[in-house]
Amino acid sequence: MAEMILVRGGGDLASGAVYRFVCSGLRVIITELPEPMAVRRNVSFAEAVYSGEVTIEGVTARLAHDENQAVHLVNQGITPVLIDPELSCLAAINPLVIIDGRMTKRVPETGTDLAPLVIGLGPGFEAGKNCHAVIETRRGPFLGRVLWSGSAEPDTGLPETVANHRSDRVLRAPSNGILKTFVQIGDVLKIGDLIAEVDGIQVRAEFPGIIRGILKQDLYVQQGIKIGDLDPRMDPRLCHQISDKALAIGGGALEAVLTHPEIRRRLWDFQP
Repeated sequence: MAEMILVRGGGDLASGAVYRFVCSGLRVIITELPEPMAVRRNVSFAEAVYSGEVTIEGVTARLAHDENQAVHLVNQGITPVLIDPELSCLAAINPLVIIDGRMTKRVPETGTDLAPLVIGLGPGFEAGKNCHAVIETRRGPFLGRVLWSGSAEPDTGLPETVANHRSDRVLRAPSNGILKTFVQIGDVLKIGDLIAEVDGIQVRAEFPGIIRGILKQDLYVQQGIKIGDLDPRMDPRLCHQISDKALAIGGGALEAVLTHPEIRRRLWDFQP
């Protein structure tokens, strides 16, 4: 079987890596949760879990029901998304590279023994300890850089500033409960418009903006979790484009793979 790259997590930041790999001619399998919590769903391959199939900037991902179907899809040029948070597929797929893009911001429960090359995205990873390389995910001069020793910068808990808006542009669950949404990605809102409701508590727009992302309705959410993204730039293209941050992270992951001549050879030698 052709060599594979396995990407854990199909959220918007990990999707930048998937996009880079697939566009470079590599074979990728994505593993996901039964109920992914992706906010920027239009640019998250995790959305295939709910919709069955998603195409992002020309790259198509489709839900696979088992490892055999996943391999069949890869051979058709389609990126499979497999519901497998425990990595039960490892023995069957035997990936050459694993990218951990779950963005849990915690120390992972797995280490370097999963594959010949294990790459971690962002906080929680330490090169040489629980992965072979870390990709920096924090905006700034180190974004997308490959770290072969040490850790990514710690999570600040603060979102990035966009058009003078920071914390107010990130929509968070006001309570534990089932999420009800009243908007769609791409909707243009004015101040006070109703966006969502959790346990009877409403979330309304604090400034004019466009909904760049929102969690899928009827998911159970915990208080404080990110449920949406209100973008003040009013540019509908941003709802459908992989972000510059995700592409930078993806470029770093691709660089980490290409740094190893043997891994590089084995990946491309099997390509059609």
